[in-house]
Amino acid sequence: MLGPRVDAEAMRTARVLAGLPTHDRPVERTVALRQAAVAAGELAVSLSALAPAVAGEGLPSESTSQSFFRVREGELSDQQAALHGVLVVHRGLEDLCEAPLSGTDLALEVAGMRQSVLDLTGAAPGTDPGSVPPVAVPEPGAGASLESVWSARWLIGHQVHVLFNVCAAVAVADATRHLRHGDADAALLRLADATVYVRGFPAAMTHASTVPADYYMAAMRHTMAPPSVDVPLSGRQHRGYKLFRAAMKDLLSVLPDSYEHLAARAPELAEARAALLEADIVDGERHVTLAYSMVHLHRSIAQKPEGPDNAVAELRHMRHRRAAQYASLIRFGDHYVADAVAGLRHS
Repeated sequence: MLGPRVDAEAMRTARVLAGLPTHDRPVERTVALRQAAVAAGELAVSLSALAPAVAGEGLPSESTSQSFFRVREGELSDQQAALHGVLVVHRGLEDLCEAPLSGTDLALEVAGMRQSVLDLTGAAPGTDPGSVPPVAVPEPGAGASLESVWSARWLIGHQVHVLFNVCAAVAVADATRHLRHGDADAALLRLADATVYVRGFPAAMTHASTVPADYYMAAMRHTMAPPSVDVPLSGRQHRGYKLFRAAMKDLLSVLPDSYEHLAARAPELAEARAALLEADIVDGERHVTLAYSMVHLHRSIAQKPEGPDNAVAELRHMRHRRAAQYASLIRFGDHYVADAVAGLRHS
């Protein structure tokens, strides 16, 4: 309960995001994104009026990754959690005004942003874009150099990804708790929310990566490895993502049934779980192709010298392990990979 002003601004922001024309012509799409950014900015102002944001840089970082990506962990009130989440959304929308993201990925990322606004503020969802009053959109100012925009985008997109990770972990944990208490209807709603976030994972990573691969390799990649940082940056350092993976493991401990068995007794629950797991597999698949587009066949900066694989092969192995784990839990499971992985384990 953050007050009527916050509630009104949150509902307006959610409606703007719901009605954003992700596949419109470039000019119209950019204007709509600027309007969404203004709405999110006004929501941030309404939250800031309750209490100013925590000075994140004053908090200690718990990993090299947190320091690099300007991410911190700490206990926050509902108001502070909402404010910091909305600030991430606001920065993301401002950058999306110029980022050359595909309409499909834009739709997935904006859907995740909308869901985070609703979850963090507790606002009731509204989907009627026609009820949104017009917003005065400022003209874009003098642009920074492309290189500085690209470097900032790398951080902004990753921060959106972190926000989605944490929100997805909470949604999955909520669903698991509802299942333990026998409230299947509430669990279905939170599983659907979690799926929105997981579908947004690769979109946010693609947003971060809408920089030229040559620039990334020449100017950015070395900043994430020694001597620029103490240890090479790795996805294993992203605690928000580890929180999500732990939540997924707990969910499957409560719902371990095969797709066929679960569908026989609770078809809606089987479909909701399958949608979440499919999104999780696709996230792994898209991470493979995204890494290939950025680093081609180079090794990961976090790999040990004696390791046999490159970055793409490492990510592909992760995808296969995930697909094998989920093969019996979804309707169209990858049983070829599941059988191969099982054979390797027993060889």
